[in-house]
Order: sequence, then C-alpha cells, then structure tokens
Amino acid sequence: MSERILYGYYRSSAAFRVRIALALKGLDYQYKAVDLKPSANDHKAPDYLAMNPQGRVPFFVDNGLGISQSPAILEYLDEVYPDVPLLPSHANERAWVRQLVNVIGCDIHPLNNLSVLQKLKSEFDADQDAVNSWYSHWIVEGFTALEAMLTSSKYRGDFCFGNLPSMADVYLVPQVWNAMRFQVNLEKFPVIKRIYASCAEHPAFMKSMPENQPDAPAD
Repeated sequence: MSERILYGYYRSSAAFRVRIALALKGLDYQYKAVDLKPSANDHKAPDYLAMNPQGRVPFFVDNGLGISQSPAILEYLDEVYPDVPLLPSHANERAWVRQLVNVIGCDIHPLNNLSVLQKLKSEFDADQDAVNSWYSHWIVEGFTALEAMLTSSKYRGDFCFGNLPSMADVYLVPQVWNAMRFQVNLEKFPVIKRIYASCAEHPAFMKSMPENQPDAPAD
C-alpha cells in the first residue's frame, strides 16, 4: 500500500486543492497538520524547513517522494493516478480549463495569500478593514473575468467543465470558500455560485472542506 502524507493547514487554499484532488481520485493519505498561526509557526520549524525549504503548505509525500507547491502536486497526481482525470482529454479543452485555473492560481490567490495579508498589517499599517478591502478587490476583479468566461463557455455544465469535476473546480471551490469567509459579496457571480453549490453537494468536496479537517477548531 502506498504511503502518502499530506502536510497542510485546514484553511490553506492550496492545501484545500490537494485534499479535493486526493478525494476525487479516491486516494487515502495520512494528514499532518502544520499550524500557520503566528502563535505556532509550525511551518518555520527546523525539521519542516529541512523537508520543505519554502516553509509553506501543502507538502505532499508519496512513497518517499516529497513535492511542494499545489500545481506540481496536482499535476503529479493526475499523471501518476490517471483513473479519475482532472483535465479533459483534448488539448483545446485542457487549455480552456487551465485558463480558469490560472486566473485563480496566478492572479487571485497570490495577492491574497496569508503571507501577503500579514505583510500588509506588519509593514504597511493596514488594519483589518483595509486588509478585507484588499482581499475583496482581487476577488471581485478575478471573479468578474471568471464569470464572463464561464457564462459564455460551451464547455460549462453543472461544473466548470461539463458534469464532472475538473481541475478548474479544484481551484475554484477553495477560492469561493475563502471569499465567503472574508464576506465578499458574490451576488454578481451567479454562475460561480451555482457551480460552487454543485461542488458542495459532491462527497469529495464535502470531505475536503476546511471545517471537516482534523485541525479545524471544534467551534
């Protein structure tokens, strides 16, 4: 039996993506929580940095192979465990799904990463209202483009691509979850909301939700 370990934090969008992919593919794994809160800073511990020098989550181990960065982990999973693919079979369809993925993974998430939000507070004197405004700005800008892409797409079904989850949904759901956490108004994005609702009813997404993780607060 394969020994798989996922180092993550329940609220990390990137770790959330990997949990969804593992669940969709039906792959068992051991979960090891890495507490990112300043009071814990598990990601800065010497033993974790020795394994993952960037000191971020997720970090995934499969039979001794260690991989950081969620895009690399997701590509690895799709190549090594292809029975439940996350990308379509045709190149033009894969390109379209990757466009959606990269709007989130390259243009929204990096600007709203925990390290960026902490930097805004520690070095630019941003209070929580200012941080929330920053977060909302990049969500709205990115989701406006995504909504238009999804609305006009011939590929869209119950999910971003057809009626089965794809890599695009793996990226979209964590971003919507965090947008709701920051109380971003999503009323202008009905298609995104409908897709999120479809995902939220899928067992793999339900299992992967932050509130269902071992390190989530009990209350």
